[in-house]
Amino acid sequence: MFKKIPHTYTIVFSIIVFSALLTWFVPGGKFDRENITVSGSEKKVIVKDSYKSSENIGQTWQIFTAMYKGFEDKAGIIVFIFMVGGAFYIISETKSIDVGIYSFLNSVKSIKNNRLLDFLGVDNIIITMVMLLFSTFGAVFGMSEETIPFVMIIIPLAISMGYDSIVGVSMVFLAAGLGFAGALLNPFTVGIAQGIAGIPIFSGIEYRLFCWVIINIFGIAFVLRYAGKIKKNPKKSFVFKEDEFWRQKNYSDSINTKEKSGMSAKITFILIIISLLVFSIQYFQTTFEIGNSSFTVPILPVLSGFYLLWGFFSLRKSVHFFILSIFGFSNIILIVGVMGYDWYIEEIAGLFFAMGIAGGFAKGFESDKIVNSFLSGAKDIASAAIIVGFAAGIIKILEDGNIIDTLLFHASESIKGFGKPVSISIMYFFQTAINLFIPSGSGQAALTMPLMSPLSELIGIPKQAAVMAFQFGDGFTNMITPTSGVTIGVLGVAKIPYQKWFKFLFPFILVIIIVALLLLIPTVTMDLPGF
Repeated sequence: MFKKIPHTYTIVFSIIVFSALLTWFVPGGKFDRENITVSGSEKKVIVKDSYKSSENIGQTWQIFTAMYKGFEDKAGIIVFIFMVGGAFYIISETKSIDVGIYSFLNSVKSIKNNRLLDFLGVDNIIITMVMLLFSTFGAVFGMSEETIPFVMIIIPLAISMGYDSIVGVSMVFLAAGLGFAGALLNPFTVGIAQGIAGIPIFSGIEYRLFCWVIINIFGIAFVLRYAGKIKKNPKKSFVFKEDEFWRQKNYSDSINTKEKSGMSAKITFILIIISLLVFSIQYFQTTFEIGNSSFTVPILPVLSGFYLLWGFFSLRKSVHFFILSIFGFSNIILIVGVMGYDWYIEEIAGLFFAMGIAGGFAKGFESDKIVNSFLSGAKDIASAAIIVGFAAGIIKILEDGNIIDTLLFHASESIKGFGKPVSISIMYFFQTAINLFIPSGSGQAALTMPLMSPLSELIGIPKQAAVMAFQFGDGFTNMITPTSGVTIGVLGVAKIPYQKWFKFLFPFILVIIIVALLLLIPTVTMDLPGF
């Protein structure tokens, strides 16, 4: 009997070995696939009734090359982690984040003098508001990889408030995951699934909004309960030992919050304004699409004017607050880029890379100092990037073994012949199980909805219900599955061992899976809007 839980790398490699064993016993099979256009982008989907048996390909020594193939497949996320980690290390070296947290804590102390807010619990209000913000991001534009840089900011904040890194990760990653699962306008899950199913994009939003509220109530209550326990006794934390890294940061009165902005900061401000002016001319109008409607506004010129004032006043206050203004404005641009210009990790990585350089230059760092800080950050975060490649290797073994489509086919066939409530439940658990092998929301939609959509018609279940079964099945287990590069990446950045995160979150995942199942039943028994 093991007295010590294995390392995350050991767990993931063990799953690779197990997956290789499956390729010897599970029959091979393939679906035909075709390209279709969904929401303006091409997706490769399964052709209905096209499954054919074929030879399985037993994997042996490939367990040692799976990581290499995983690195190839997830190169984008891995490079993203390196670039964001390096950029944030530069910002961290300026001590601006420390100043921001120190100032925030002082503000919280003054708020606690308000009897009503103190009675409600200022910390509880902060946790709730932050979680609702990131849950909204997950529900509206499918925030996932984008949580990684925010985790690096919120964890020090959570630690300084008397909590642990798990609370910090929960405020960002868990919250975004709740929003992702209870998606309202997520184009990567609901949009693609409804497009493949042939129903109006983002229809049925009324009931999904109700579900989103219920899901967040359970999620926030779970985090607040754990946070309260850690506040009373920090040693009850699952990661008390690991958090020594974060506790070493000092937010004491010795921090200089009024360091004057030098010439380099003023030059940085001018360069940013010039850049914004150029972009405002080039992209004067920005079109945002929400559901079947869209609206066009001159958002970049408006934001440029806003930053002209915001940056100017922060520049006058101190160099640290000016750097924080760069960080804050970068996040606003991130939201505009994702929602208005379909940005993904390439553009986001470039944005934060530029942010890191601008922050370092504003503080007066020489070029060598900026480069060395970036390399130190990349080195510090290397373990998070490497484990993403390991996790992706699991999927590569199953794909190369020619058995993923077999698992899909037999799981879908087993659903036929049951009543509506039972059938939708089986659909839901099928999507939940498949998510272990296909943790990508858009990928799972493209692979499973061509099967689930016609199946729902055959058994008299609304297609909208099948979409929600996919939505819930894809969303919740994403937060703990070891095959998810984002989950493993977030935990690597947070320095939380996978097994400890699993131990913390698994009870909640069980509860929320049951809650989601209860929310699914009305979709086949009641006349709901959009169903």
